[in-house]
Amino acid sequence: MTMHRRSLLAAALAAATLGVPAAALAQQQAWPARPIRLLVGFAPGGGTDIVARTLAPKLSELLGQQVIVENRAGAAGTIAADAVAKAAPDGYTLLAGHANSNAIAPYVLAKVPYDAITDFTPITYIGYVPNVLVVNPAVQAKTVEELVALARAKPGVLTYASSGVGSTQHLAGALFNRIAGTQMNHVPYKGSGAAIVDLLAGQVDTNFDTMPPVLEHIRSGKLRALAISTPQRLAQLGDVPTFEEKGIKGFEVTNWYSVMGPKALPREIVAKLDEAMKKAMADPDIRAKLDPQGVQFGGPQTPEAFAAFIRAENTKYAKLVKDLNVRAE
Repeated sequence: MTMHRRSLLAAALAAATLGVPAAALAQQQAWPARPIRLLVGFAPGGGTDIVARTLAPKLSELLGQQVIVENRAGAAGTIAADAVAKAAPDGYTLLAGHANSNAIAPYVLAKVPYDAITDFTPITYIGYVPNVLVVNPAVQAKTVEELVALARAKPGVLTYASSGVGSTQHLAGALFNRIAGTQMNHVPYKGSGAAIVDLLAGQVDTNFDTMPPVLEHIRSGKLRALAISTPQRLAQLGDVPTFEEKGIKGFEVTNWYSVMGPKALPREIVAKLDEAMKKAMADPDIRAKLDPQGVQFGGPQTPEAFAAFIRAENTKYAKLVKDLNVRAE
């Protein structure tokens, strides 16, 4: 009997003793044995894409297999989320998870082909980024007050872009309209990248985008930032006031980032992925790239705590969506 066959026989006997299928046991012991796909639900250039592509090389190094970022844009990230929900629970298809697909869109879209809570395995919470109200410089508003006055004077004329129906940008715009008493029209895209292109070109007037994809445009003067959704001002945009400062009370919309897998992902794989993610997030080089993007680290520290966080987020946004009467156009 060859050494290879003896190893297989030993694995099979061990599996039989434990009541675990031999193939599943061998798979868990060998994982990862091939490249891992990390699905991003938006076109390149948005916040989720930036965070995923920043982490992927370090994860590849730590796991010993390439982590490939794959963009599947559309429907506020739900196309990518659905692909992961229906994937085999073997650790080779993961989701760059976020509030859009796993807390907001299920209550905005007419039908989402997965359960945002039960069809996924929460692995690691990365952090959140604030939403920033930005306008094209051609818009005659240099403050929130001026934008509100302009929007009230021209109801239904000004527009705000988003990365899709059911995204944080969509919800942020709807919430701003209600609090400020304005009627800006929503223009959805398949991701922040495309939305920002049109915002820069003046095809749309405003956006409540996440910080990473708009930061450099703010610094270069191509976009004007009017307010940020953090409780206090951020050092990266120290001259940009918070919504609270500007009288927009109760504006609590942010987008969080994470890594998730399909339901029933083996605990051993979850633990290994979570450990690698924690190491990557603590790496000084990664921090040096994500800190300037406004990523706020912290939050749930274990997969179990992250699962509880997701349940709470679904409760929060289900109520907010109902209160705002936001539905797919």
